[in-house]
Amino acid sequence: MEVLYRSTRGNEESVSASKAILEGLASDGGLFVPQALPSFDKTLDEFAQMDYRQTAYEVMKLLLTDFTEEELRYCIDKAYDGKFDTEAIAPLAEVKNAWYLELFHGPTIAFKDMALSILPYLMTTAAKKNQIKNEIVILTATSGDTGKAALAGFADVPGTRIMVFYPKDGVSPIQEKQMVTQTGANTRVIGIHGNFDDAQSGVKKLFADKELAAWMEERGYQFSSANSINIGRLVPQIVYYVYAYAQLVKEGRIKAGEEINVTVPTGNFGNILAAYYAKNMGLPIKKLICASNDNKVLYDFFRTGAYDRNRDFIFTTSPSMDILISSNLERLIYRIAGEDAACNASLMAALAGDGKYEITAEMKEKLGDFYGNYATQEECAAQIRSLYEDTDYVLDPHTAVAAAVYNKYKEETGDTTKTVIASTASPYKFTRTVLSAMDEKYADMDDFALTEELEKISGVKIPDAITKIRNAPVLHNIQCEKDGMKQAVMEFLEKQ
Repeated sequence: MEVLYRSTRGNEESVSASKAILEGLASDGGLFVPQALPSFDKTLDEFAQMDYRQTAYEVMKLLLTDFTEEELRYCIDKAYDGKFDTEAIAPLAEVKNAWYLELFHGPTIAFKDMALSILPYLMTTAAKKNQIKNEIVILTATSGDTGKAALAGFADVPGTRIMVFYPKDGVSPIQEKQMVTQTGANTRVIGIHGNFDDAQSGVKKLFADKELAAWMEERGYQFSSANSINIGRLVPQIVYYVYAYAQLVKEGRIKAGEEINVTVPTGNFGNILAAYYAKNMGLPIKKLICASNDNKVLYDFFRTGAYDRNRDFIFTTSPSMDILISSNLERLIYRIAGEDAACNASLMAALAGDGKYEITAEMKEKLGDFYGNYATQEECAAQIRSLYEDTDYVLDPHTAVAAAVYNKYKEETGDTTKTVIASTASPYKFTRTVLSAMDEKYADMDDFALTEELEKISGVKIPDAITKIRNAPVLHNIQCEKDGMKQAVMEFLEKQ
């Protein structure tokens, strides 16, 4: 069955998977979604016999139907290779009656590697399939992890340029160092004076700027995105939930067909949406537990049905979740609206204009798959400390938010269903937060000295991603105001 993609706002004709990946964002401002979600054509027992690459092929072939088997296997083999430090690619760690799905074994030690290792190959393959002559300019906003993973994936890839905007004071020191030391003649990193929502909104405006599009076309460029608004980011994320479930079956932890819960630390809503898609394709997921930090706009939405970004933006110790406009939620809104593009477009217009919208009672009834809660920074720190004291297992602050929310869910519901928690980053990306949660004595040490302390107490070797940047020169030191992003893009492309 061929799967075509349409905009959540309905003003575009359906396109193939490869065209949706190339465009990134629909021209009407909507996000591409599959016209219909296919069902898995392998049994759960069959998945249990597959390695990560085989699982990726069997899942992705159902959604990227205009890629040939040869093309798709090439992309998968190039993506999931020795750049990951474990053959399992995404191993499960059983800790205190939950399974942590470790999604940080890639080159930038964050879960974004799982999709951004393959996106450059999907995109360059898609460009060839569609006879694209322009150079593709990857335009990306990051709250910390997407930027480095995208830069690492696209650096020096022929036919592409990549430009990343990040909030100058809104990422961890190691996240920033990872980005500003990025090599590659086709890369540019800019810190904006604003928060992640400013960066993300600015990128969306640039995609919709017809004058800029014409300027770029004259010079042989066109935009695409490496953010999770790109369906080429979302599809590979479905894979690891299937793989995690299959590994639990293989290890005899669950029987094929038995339901599990999935807990995901959530900012832009892409990672948990991938789990929702997996459920709708046939994965036996009972409850999707959506974990927020102090920026709890999603928690409020799931409790009330009202989405309201008109609130203070809080800079927290889990910066990749410091988001008030969760872009991928639009894909869920479209689905629970009965795929009514006009209804969705009206709600998104309200969000853009008034900063809020409210779904109908009928739509709210369709959110039963989800449970939302949040953890404060204090609760996050307590979770890091208590889990380490009890088990010697060290969590990064985002995964700690998820673990704390999972504990709240169990207390609130009494549900003891076996649960997978998405572990989204290595604690080495947030050494100060992690170690300070354990003991105040670490407060005065620099971030790279802290990595050595973390190695001692965790018994986990310092990742190459950290050692490589320790003495690396800063190659990107440009900053701009949030209304200067267009000029920054034009200057970058003019100089090439």
